Amino acid sequence: MDDDYESVLLVVRECYVYKIPPRTTARGYRAAEWGDMQAFLWKGRLRIIAQGKKCSVRLEDSASGKAWKDRRDLFAICPYDPNDTSSVEPVLDSSRYFVLRIENEGRHAFVGMGFLERSEAFDFNVALQDFVKQINAEKEALTKPKEDEASKKDYSLKEGETISINIGKAGTRRTRPKAAGQDSGSGDPVPFLPPPPSAAQVKRQQQQTKY
Repeated sequence: MDDDYESVLLVVRECYVYKIPPRTTARGYRAAEWGDMQAFLWKGRLRIIAQGKKCSVRLEDSASGKAWKDRRDLFAICPYDPNDTSSVEPVLDSSRYFVLRIENEGRHAFVGMGFLERSEAFDFNVALQDFVKQINAEKEALTKPKEDEASKKDYSLKEGETISINIGKAGTRRTRPKAAGQDSGSGDPVPFLPPPPSAAQVKRQQQQTKY
């Protein structure tokens, strides 16, 4: 994200702010403990603004009709910190109500905030989640090139380096396999066997034996 560019992640035309009692348990807040929900402290427009790595929930006066950038319209601002669950905290007993940590000139206070429709509360959650995903994606994009460079190895030869290749013993001759019938244990050649008699020789021998 460009640090100088403001991006509007969500606009809800109407939301309600409530004065809430101090937290009594570590479990969380309950909207049922806020008293009469019709006796809200303020009603107006909500915008989620992202600028660089920062995000804020802004509660603005929608009745004046002034420009959104006019800070005189600003009722309260809640800096959103994904690592601090107290900046925006959902209540335990409803999906439409949240507790915001609003800040002004170094001071902070906790107020209740609610929507008329569950769909608006859903969009509110999704807008904050999208901001977190965008920040994480930018962090991964910055660290990935460093990891790729670290994984690459330089196999080029430096000045003065040589490569030694072992191709076996030089000067040796390969022996040819011995022919069938040769005796591997004696240096004398094995005599060849005589060829078998032909049919005419066999017939002649048979005639001689008759006489």
